[in-house]
Amino acid sequence: MNTEFILTDSDFSRVRSLIHRRAGIALGEQKRQMVYSRLSRRLRELRLPQFGDYLDSLEARPEGDEWQSFINALTTNLTSFFREAHHFPVLAEHVRKARHPVTVWCAAASTGEEPYSIAITLIEALGERAGSAKVIATDIDTAVLAKAAAGVFAADQVARLGTERLRRFFNKGTGAYAGKVRIRPEVASMVRFARLNLLDPSWPVKEPMDAIFCRNVMIYFDKPTQRRVLDRFVPLLHADGLLFAGHSENASLVNPVFKPLGHTVYEVAR
Repeated sequence: MNTEFILTDSDFSRVRSLIHRRAGIALGEQKRQMVYSRLSRRLRELRLPQFGDYLDSLEARPEGDEWQSFINALTTNLTSFFREAHHFPVLAEHVRKARHPVTVWCAAASTGEEPYSIAITLIEALGERAGSAKVIATDIDTAVLAKAAAGVFAADQVARLGTERLRRFFNKGTGAYAGKVRIRPEVASMVRFARLNLLDPSWPVKEPMDAIFCRNVMIYFDKPTQRRVLDRFVPLLHADGLLFAGHSENASLVNPVFKPLGHTVYEVAR
């Protein structure tokens, strides 16, 4: 391990405790190098000589701004357009049956690819009715939310979408934006971005949802935290609402209130 700084066992234990308390993230022993790499950048930026000083400064200011940088550093944001593609035809079929304005919550928006994929699916499935549909896109990481709201992507990030979707849903960049694309305003206007920590005692998300996408989030939580989050999803879903989980997650094993409908798609057993 790089020894520019020393990450002691005590320091690592404190990091694991603090991120679990603040964000519900359960870091395993194997994440030590990741913690060192990501937090050492904060030490350099703040000109602190050791991890202990950094952690002391965090704990001394429970409401300080640095907590957000700490959380941003330790969250993982792997995403892409139409990732886990089998979910989107299921969503399209589901929303076509709706007789009310459709609302979908993307609970881990990251840099925007997932909520924009949801919005595109709603437009394709609903046609003119998509004008009343909306996507609520939340994330705990403020840095990725800012990128998501900008709606600008490198050409290689959208290369697999196909010519028709690229033409219909993106504007091609020119000049300083050559080699990039921007999501079209009619898609962007459907998506509302907001910071949300799933551990917060109250959520600004209140309305009944047709679907909740919470994919590849639960894998970072321990089982009690997973159960609590899933419990809180139940009253937010319409009677026939769907929960979409990640490829390695099983909501029904964690919380039997959810029953599987297909590959990592669930409904509430009412």
